[in-house]
Amino acid sequence: MDATTDFEIRKAELADLPAIISLFAADEVGGHGDTTELEAFADYLAAFARIEASPLQTLYVARLGEEVVGTFQTALLTSLPGRGQPRLVIEAVQTREDMRGRGIGACMMRHAIERAREEGAGKVQLSSNATRTAAHRFYERLGFVRSHFGFHMPLK
Repeated sequence: MDATTDFEIRKAELADLPAIISLFAADEVGGHGDTTELEAFADYLAAFARIEASPLQTLYVARLGEEVVGTFQTALLTSLPGRGQPRLVIEAVQTREDMRGRGIGACMMRHAIERAREEGAGKVQLSSNATRTAAHRFYERLGFVRSHFGFHMPLK
């Protein structure tokens, strides 16, 4: 299937949730503990509802035909540095493993960048797991620049 002809990026719908969960559950590097087990579905459903309720967050799916083959989330963040100019944060980027290398990720990133421009953002930013060296090369090819170190602190 050619990503340039059958490809669609749209806001995620509730019906997409099982496919999105499957993308994260298949990710062995992320270490987020995602699972397709039925008892976890309520947690994902609650998170989906919080994202849907936020005017500053959007969850997207990438589809080829009827299949969800990728996903990403954006959040518009405004802080005082930079004279309050907003920035678009890209999170939770996943392309189904068997669909990588077909331009899907690049299309998702172009979509996010265009959204940032529409929102008047001064920049787009994302973070990537330090072990994902192929993803780092991908982002750099798209024009992203390594500029900061990221830190996190698990609370659970």
